Order: sequence, then structure tokens, then C-alpha cells
Amino acid sequence: MAERRRAGYSVNRKILDEGAVDEMAEKSESKTSLCEKVKQSLRCSGPRLKNCLLGSFPVASWLPRYSIRDNALGDLISGISVGIMQLPQGMAYALLASVPPVFGLFSSFYPVLIYFLFGTSKHISIGTYAVMSVMIGGVTDRLAPDSNFMIWDNETNSSIVDTISRDAERVRVAAAVTFLSGLFQILLGLVQFGFVVTYLSEPLVRGYTTGAAIHVIVSQLKYTFGISPVRHSGPLSLIYTVVEVCYLLPQTNIGTLVVSIVAIIGLILTKELNAYLSKKLPVPIPVELLAVVVATLVSWQVNLQDRYGVDVVGFIPSGLQPPILPAASLFGQVIGDAFALAVVGYGIAISLGRIFALKYGYKVDSNQELIALGLSNSIGGIFQCFAISCSMSRTMVQESTGGKTQVGSSLSAVVILFIVLWIGALFEELPKAVLAAIIFVNLHGMMKQFLDIPALWRSNRIDMVIWMATFILTLLLNPDLGLAAAIAFSMLTVIFRTQLPKYSLLGQVPDTDIYRPLEDYSQVKKLPGILIFRSSATLYFANAEMYQDALGEKCGVDITKILSAKKKLEAKRKRHEKKNAKKAKKNAGDTEEPERVEQEDIAVIEMDAESNPSLPRAIILDLSPVNFLDTVGVKTLRNIRRDYGETGVEVLLAGCQTGVVDNLQTGGFFTDKVTKSCLFYTIHDAVLHCQSAMTQSQDKGITATHF
Repeated sequence: MAERRRAGYSVNRKILDEGAVDEMAEKSESKTSLCEKVKQSLRCSGPRLKNCLLGSFPVASWLPRYSIRDNALGDLISGISVGIMQLPQGMAYALLASVPPVFGLFSSFYPVLIYFLFGTSKHISIGTYAVMSVMIGGVTDRLAPDSNFMIWDNETNSSIVDTISRDAERVRVAAAVTFLSGLFQILLGLVQFGFVVTYLSEPLVRGYTTGAAIHVIVSQLKYTFGISPVRHSGPLSLIYTVVEVCYLLPQTNIGTLVVSIVAIIGLILTKELNAYLSKKLPVPIPVELLAVVVATLVSWQVNLQDRYGVDVVGFIPSGLQPPILPAASLFGQVIGDAFALAVVGYGIAISLGRIFALKYGYKVDSNQELIALGLSNSIGGIFQCFAISCSMSRTMVQESTGGKTQVGSSLSAVVILFIVLWIGALFEELPKAVLAAIIFVNLHGMMKQFLDIPALWRSNRIDMVIWMATFILTLLLNPDLGLAAAIAFSMLTVIFRTQLPKYSLLGQVPDTDIYRPLEDYSQVKKLPGILIFRSSATLYFANAEMYQDALGEKCGVDITKILSAKKKLEAKRKRHEKKNAKKAKKNAGDTEEPERVEQEDIAVIEMDAESNPSLPRAIILDLSPVNFLDTVGVKTLRNIRRDYGETGVEVLLAGCQTGVVDNLQTGGFFTDKVTKSCLFYTIHDAVLHCQSAMTQSQDKGITATHF
């Protein structure tokens, strides 16, 4: 393989320490005061007011410039396609939320219109989402369990559930938690807290959604088998539910099971056909809609409910619900669930929104997205909706069918409005098992996320551990507590990684000013008499002690032992001096004896110091990976410089960022004796300084190691 030709270059400049750089660049010492920053933030001008209004009401900035010629046809097709998908998904996800199916349609209408006005993403499809729905279902079943609504049936002489009262209470609970989660999102958006999504890493989100998908699947088994297990809540509820479902399997309704199997097989085959013909079809086949229509017709003609005991959707009221303020008395019981819903819904929406924004070259405002989702949820809660986010499947359909703006989503809301007002009642005979089948088939994408495990094992095992831990915690602790535990675990991994960084000794790439770890490169050479030390993480209180220990280990010397031995020798020398001074008083005539004894003592000390030939002449601490220093970090560097300096080793700092230099300044690192001359712009500057000092020492015949 031919060698690459490299253009030669030469840089000639003086060795620069931090003080010289400040002088050449004329560092400004003036800083804007907090009071001045507040005044600037409160100043109002015409352009600033306009930008603020357009930022808070984004539709006003793009709708007047909407191109009917370029966008209208694509938005119309995508709007109708997504609206058709919203019908079965909204009804199915309402079952996950444990509320009547029609409320899933409401949740696919009101929030979509609100997001159209305030959202900044052009492509995501806002509406019902499986993970959010199952989290809502956990809250509604906990606060309004079936056991609270048991009534005596005189016809059967047994207790039955008053479904009307139960569903009304569950709608109240769902509306309350949705309204409160919306308020949390608005509040977080107003205080510019959009960066909270950075704590939801991709492995964490994917592990969490996979775990939540398992909860979704388990929650729908009762509709698949036609059984009635008791709904459990709290930690380990998933395991209890699975055990009870297995116990009730002998009571399976055969008719319901047959409907489920036929629906699942039909959906899978039709989706595969859809994928196969995707390049030939201008619009995807509305698989879920076909399933809903066919199942409703079959159920109506065969009378599945009466003849085979198949559970159907039941009464679907026509028209929209009047606005009702949520019950404030429930807020205290759902505040934790509401915050979890706010974070999860925002994390999923902003992650998907950024993907499409990057693909199509526009910007998504993370804080405005919080406000838009918050308004969608809070206003939706007033209209008895449950918490929403964005759906990957609907978003992909919206994008693939030509949707280019949120006009497509608004048109999907019009489709839902038409269904709610006029044709919703036609689906009363729809078997719930078909809705469960739609959920199962739509979750196959999340099940594919298990393939992340081998991929992460090969690329980053820490991320794999985060994925696995998030998945397990979500399964065991339920989606709400599981999310909090997963974020805490993710933070712990960050702390562990900063506490256990990689420590390296650097060497020089021959004939360059480049320095690399000695253990990673075979051609990198160690510089004689100079030790260059680097930590891969910042230096702060959690790893300061390990930093000092690693430096001593890399040096091959025990600095504490050397300093202790030196103190003992110093104390011994002082005792000899006192003893000789007393002898001198007694033997005033003998003036050579004390001098001879003192010289012997000094010789002993010199010989002991020379017994550590591995001690370098200088140590350079590469601080380029360090982005901040706390007081413990500053104290650690000060102690290292003092301790090694006492043994005759010069300690220099290199590659300090401006903020780190300021931390050193405010932390008391610099004194009258310690100035910025010990801080160098690059490692190479520090190396040249050390080599120059060692050369001067040798030319003068100086044998001391300190320079």
C-alpha cells in the first residue's frame, strides 16, 4: 500500500504560557453583571416583540406563506390517510387507557388542532400513543377499580360491575391526570426547561418503550382470550397479571379467541402485502380501517355478542362532549403520574420531531414543543381527552404519503370530527378483540427494538446496560416508577464513568507536536525526564483522590513515602545540628567539627534522594479533557504541585480551557510564587519549556532537579 503524501508545514512562534496568551489576545476582565443581564432580558423592541409573538404562535409565521401548489395535494392525501388510521388506533388505545372507545376519538381531535396552532414540527402526527395510554390505564384502574363499582344483580343473584358509573369515574381520572400533565409541560416550557430531554438518551427511550410495549401486550390479553383478570397496580403488577391470566386460560371464550387469531393473521398478511406493494401504491392500504369495517360487519351479521359471548365496543355517543373543568380534588393523587406522563410524552415527541427536522432541514424549538404539547393536553383534559404524544406509525404514514406541513394533521382531525358526529355509532358492534389485535400488530416495531441489545453490545456496552436496566425496571416497577428509576440509573452510569476514567501517560509522535497514549500506539515515544499525564474525565470531588493515586502509580513512585522519608531526614538533620551546636559551645576551639558533621548529614540526604531514579524531572498534567474544576479539584492540583515540588519535580499544567483557568483563579491556585507561567497553551509548549530548562541546567552544570 503506497504511503500517503503529506504536505509539509512549519510553525514558528514563541513558547506560550497562559499569561503570554492573555497578554497577546488582550483578555477582557470585564464581565456583564447579573443586574445588567436581567435588564437586557427585559428590554422590549419592535423586532424582539414580533419574534416573541411568532415564536409563541408559530402557525402565524408559516401559514401565510403556505404554498397551495406545492403542498396542498400531499397534505390532503396524508391528512385523509392519517385520519383513517386515527379511527381504529384511537378506539384501541382508549381500551389501554381503560376508558370508552369514543374518548380515544376525542383525543385524536382536540389535541391535534391545538398542536397545529402552537407546534413547530411539520411532520409528527399528534394523537393517541400506546405507551401514554397504558400509563393512563394504570392510573384509572388504580383510582377507579372495578371493586368500587360492584352492584347486586337480582336476575343473576350475583354482583356485577356498574360499568356506566365506573367508566364515568375513569374518564374523570384520565382527564384530571391529562390536564395536570399539560400544566407541567407548559410550566417547564415557560422556564426554558426543554433541555430535560437530554437526560432521556436513545438507549433509555428505546428500552423504556420496549418495556412499556410488554405492559401494553399483557393488558390486552384479557380481550384476546375473553377473560376477566383482576387489574393489579404497583410494583410487580405485570408479573401478578401474567400469573392470573395463565390461571384463567381454561376459562377462555373460544369465540373471542377465534376472532383474535383471525384478526391478527389478517392484519399481518395485509401489512406484508402493503409493504410489498409500497412502491407501486400511491397511498398505503388502510389496513386497520379495513379490519375495523370487516369485523364490524361480520359481528353485526353473525351476532357474535349474543351467540358466542364476544365482547363488543358497545354504545358510542354521537357528537362532541361539552368542556368540563377537571376535578381538582384528584390532583394530589395523580401528581406523580402526571409528571411522568409530561416527561415521557415530550421525550418521545421531541425525539421524533428532531429526526424529521434534521431530514428536511428545519428547526424544532424544544421549549415551544413543551408549550404546544402542554396546551394540547391541558385543553384536551377539559374536553375529556387523555394524554397524547406522537405515534411513529402515523408519522411515517403522514410523511410517506406526501405530508409536508401540519395542515395534513389538521385535515386528519376533520376526518375524526366527521366520524364522531355522524358515523361513530356504526362501530358499536366492533369486537374489542379486533382492537386488541390492532394493538398487537402495531407493536411489532417496538418488539424489533430487542435487536438493539446485540448492536449495543458491539458498539457501547454501557449503553447496552442502560437499555437492559431500563427495560427490566419498566417491567418490574411499571412505566411511571420505571422511568424515574431508569433516569436515576442512567445518571449513576455517568457518575461512575467520571469516577472511573482512563488514566494515560502520553508520548510524542516522532517529529510532530502531537501526543498520544503510550499504551495505544507502538511508535509513540516517551520523552526522557518528562512525564505527561492525562485523565479522560473532568477533575472534581468524586474522583480527585483517584486522580492523585493514578498519577503516583503512573510515575512509579510513592510520593507520600518519599515526603515522609524526607521529613524524617530533615528532622534527623535538625537534631544533628542541635547536637553539634551544643558540642560547638563546649568545644569552642574546634570549628571544623560541626561543619564536617553537617556535610556528612547532607551527603546522606542526597544519596537517599538519588535512590529514586524513576522520579521524573518534570510532570505535565494535560487538562484538555477537563471542562470545569470545583474547589476540591483546584485543591488537588495545588497539593500535587506542592508535594512533587518538594521532591524537586516541576509540575506544569497544559491545555486549560478558559473556564478552567477562571476556576483556578477563583479557587486560590495562584499565589505570589505560583503564577500563570506554570500554565501552558498546549502540551508541546510545556514540553519545549521543560526541555529548554533541562538543557540550561546541564549547560551550567547544575545537578539539582528543580528548575
